[in-house]
Amino acid sequence: MTDEVRSPPGRAARRTLLVLLLAVVTVVAILWALQRQLIYFPDSTPVPPADTVVPGARDVTLHTADGLELGAWFVPAAPARDTGMAVLLAPGNGGNRAGRAGLAEELGRRGLAVLLMDYRGYGGNPGSPSEEGLAADADAAAAALEQLGYGAGQTVYFGESLGGGVVAALQARRPPAGVVLRSPFTDLADVGRHHYPWLPVRSLLRDRFPVVDHLAASEVPVTVVYGDRDSVVPTELSARVADRTGSLAERVVLPGADHNDPVMFGPRVAAAVERLARSAG
Repeated sequence: MTDEVRSPPGRAARRTLLVLLLAVVTVVAILWALQRQLIYFPDSTPVPPADTVVPGARDVTLHTADGLELGAWFVPAAPARDTGMAVLLAPGNGGNRAGRAGLAEELGRRGLAVLLMDYRGYGGNPGSPSEEGLAADADAAAAALEQLGYGAGQTVYFGESLGGGVVAALQARRPPAGVVLRSPFTDLADVGRHHYPWLPVRSLLRDRFPVVDHLAASEVPVTVVYGDRDSVVPTELSARVADRTGSLAERVVLPGADHNDPVMFGPRVAAAVERLARSAG
């Protein structure tokens, strides 16, 4: 009969701790490498020609500073109601521009021309999305609008969710007539901490989109629109953006609305954009 050989209790505990530590490090390393796949959800399917989706619209090519050519749609204003103003529409982190055709049409009927952009990697566009890349895409969209006859002073930037981070940074580089933020967050880390409270999100994130930092001292009039039942961007984050914006023009709260409910892309949102455009134009 042989005696059973046992490891000292302290050694077994250290071994267990080491295994747990290695598991945590592995998970964090994987999340670091794949984090942009948790942020951006592009529909890379090529979109149809603009005028087959929105009557009177036309395709536009955006030329970025880093050499990409990106597809976008330009929707002209209804002639009878033309305000002489345009909207640069920066979408959220999913889908492509075809999903915002209805909102672009609604804005056009209200007398606002619309440049409906897609970021790199979205809607058949080349490239992969990142904060730096989306900034270059927004710069290219603003330049395209200027070539179409709408300078920054004749343009309202409309940012939807993640697009709010894109246009908040753009307005600091190129101040427009106004900014509309739909379902904005204070910064991306705050959203990440809400959805992944067990992760050191602020330390891990490479793309930050610090909305409040860009708007706190801005003199550009800002309208903030959000639903009070948002399950993607917590309502309190959007409210905090409105509270901390340097020049708040209007706060529009849509009762009972979640992040992607139809009302978030409908006439009430378009009316808020129109009000700001007409007051700022």
